[in-house]
Amino acid sequence: MLSVPIRLPAQLGVVLRSARLSRGLTQTHVARELGITAQALSKLENNAAKASFERIHRLCQVLGLELLVQEKSAMNLRDATGPEW
Repeated sequence: MLSVPIRLPAQLGVVLRSARLSRGLTQTHVARELGITAQALSKLENNAAKASFERIHRLCQVLGLELLVQEKSAMNLRDATGPEW
């Protein structure tokens, strides 16, 4: 099982696209499962930071992924200057 930390909003779309492609799924197939157009899914993958949590959560379900919130390790906390939003 692969775990990928997402430290910047721009990373989310890349991770979701990679997960879709690694499963051999097309945008058309996944979009149909989500009830949206392939164009809307493309926009989501290219700018996931602007998508609603509900839509990201549903996409994760379709891709067989789950979201996990956890504390940063002590090493990462030294590098953090605060929230990245």
